[in-house]
Amino acid sequence: MTDPIADYLTRLRNAIMANHRVVEVPASNLKKEITKILFEKGYILNYKFIEDGPQGTIKVALKYDPATKANAIKCLKRVSTPGLRKYTGYKNMPRVINGLGIAIISTSQGVMTDKEASQLKIGGEVLCYVY
Repeated sequence: MTDPIADYLTRLRNAIMANHRVVEVPASNLKKEITKILFEKGYILNYKFIEDGPQGTIKVALKYDPATKANAIKCLKRVSTPGLRKYTGYKNMPRVINGLGIAIISTSQGVMTDKEASQLKIGGEVLCYVY
């Protein structure tokens, strides 16, 4: 697999389209950090890290609106790929849907959202957009 982050986002996207409640993905430290951000920002209901074998898995409980059955995540878009990396400085931070969505940035101080990176005045690699 050449792009594990794209695989992670695709698994989430496919589970949302199939209206699954829980999806399992192979774990890595970067995927764990992205999952924590999605939970903190309210895009997923819950998550659990399972340490089985050398790699482990992440169980992600997806969040749905009980009345309309609509998912909290409308779009997951991979920005920086292994073939074309996208970097940004803190002055040119991307705005996702005019500030309603989030951009997940990998910085020298860890993985964080675009707003957190702007406050700390650090740039980094733009991993994905979520809204």
